[in-house]
Amino acid sequence: MFSVMIKRFFDIIFSLFILLLFFWVILISWLLAVIDTHTNGIFLQERIGQYGNKFKIYKLRTISISSSSEDSRISKIGQLLRYYKLDELPQLFNILKGDMSMVGPRPDLPGYYDLLEGENRKILELKPGLTSLASIKYNKEEFLLQKQELPLVYNNSIILPDKVRLNLAYYYNRSFWGDILLILKTVWFTFFKKYHN
Repeated sequence: MFSVMIKRFFDIIFSLFILLLFFWVILISWLLAVIDTHTNGIFLQERIGQYGNKFKIYKLRTISISSSSEDSRISKIGQLLRYYKLDELPQLFNILKGDMSMVGPRPDLPGYYDLLEGENRKILELKPGLTSLASIKYNKEEFLLQKQELPLVYNNSIILPDKVRLNLAYYYNRSFWGDILLILKTVWFTFFKKYHN
């Protein structure tokens, strides 16, 4: 394990580095989101953070808003942004704010991690992360759920317990070099490993 101070220092330096290096990617992705969804391009959503505290997560908006809420759907550009996780890049600002870390359990909606019991609640001691072992395994979770007859049931009975298991394993085995490896794996699985439907 490595100290909270070292992890925080790494989070600040690494997120600033990524922001400076790929600011143009974030800017172009944001402009595409603005044009495509006819909004300000930013999506704020309440998530569960460290110790169960709630915070607002930043994402690029990928759903087109129409006059009828029934017609709201993921746009074609939004699908592209989601596929390559570009919609998640604004979370680098969550990391700089201290809401999140580069590596840690992905921040979930209220009603999931905040309801964990027993040993599983140790996950809440960690800051939520931009990536994790669980998010790598379920890198294309959206496509997996689309194949299920009852996606919500499948998520709650299969995916969620597995994510909890993987996040608990991270809790007990986290290290500086382990985080570096998870970041490299994230890049590989996001941009180079194809998902087979």
